[in-house]
Amino acid sequence: MLAAVMTRFGDADVLVPTDVPTPEPATGWVRVDLRASALNWHDVLVRQGLYGSPLPHVPGADGAGVRADTGEEVIVLPSLWWGERDAAPAAEWEILGDRRWGTAAQSVVVPQECVAPKPSGWGWHESAALPLVGLTVYRALISRGRLSAGESLLVLGAGGGVATMAISMAAAIGAPAWVTSSSDAKIATAQTAGAVGGVRYDDPDWAQAAKALSPGGAGFDVVLDSVGAWSQAVTALRPGGRLVVLGASQGNEQVLQARPFYFGQYELIGTTMGSPRDLAGLLALIDEGRLPPPTIAEVLPLARIADAHRLLESGQAVGKIVLDHT
Repeated sequence: MLAAVMTRFGDADVLVPTDVPTPEPATGWVRVDLRASALNWHDVLVRQGLYGSPLPHVPGADGAGVRADTGEEVIVLPSLWWGERDAAPAAEWEILGDRRWGTAAQSVVVPQECVAPKPSGWGWHESAALPLVGLTVYRALISRGRLSAGESLLVLGAGGGVATMAISMAAAIGAPAWVTSSSDAKIATAQTAGAVGGVRYDDPDWAQAAKALSPGGAGFDVVLDSVGAWSQAVTALRPGGRLVVLGASQGNEQVLQARPFYFGQYELIGTTMGSPRDLAGLLALIDEGRLPPPTIAEVLPLARIADAHRLLESGQAVGKIVLDHT
């Protein structure tokens, strides 16, 4: 089979399309012959060596394809061995593509509980783009962030897959969403996708400008932060609001002023990925017809995975970047 094999860490050129043996599943595992996979920022970090993946390595967490043993059309759940506690994953938990070969290949093997039916009526590209971002956003907004109908949401960063999924999911449950971006065009695109409005985060006073857009100017009920801007994000919250953090693409170290934080009665909530129960909730939203397929920015063949990574890192794509395996 064809796979994107890394023999070293580095820039996108370390991803080399290579013929490798098709994997055979162990007892309790299944092989999925992938029709498509999708990129996430997490894949860039794996490629750069942040997670210390054993080399040679095949990255990739998202995928959709045909289950080899039954012929069922499935999506891959990239959250391995979450465990029975919904509050946090078990010690054995890992993300597909970190330590084990992932979905940047024509086939992948996963534990049997890590496949779920492909959403009815969705194509391969949309289905492949769903699992990681859909699961992550569902857990962040609903399971952890407790976002409910009528509440307001601010999403930091309008262009990526997390933002576009968050806008769609907020709309699905009746919660209006606003965004931040460095681009007026991306704000306009987010509005086309359902966002109420947005502000430029290259404005030093973006948090106050965003707060002014919130209902009554009182601040947002929830701010979703995948970039790492805690101190500014808190100022955009209403008293008692929730800051939900699921990434740190622009800064790993954060500083919060303690007194304003506790006097504001704010909540700081960390989250990542999700459990099989979160996936069931996500798929229920889809089955009810409330959540549309993810926005697809670009589709490239698997052999052009390096180009796909470069596009992801450019920040120019609005929506998910998908690799076609057919």
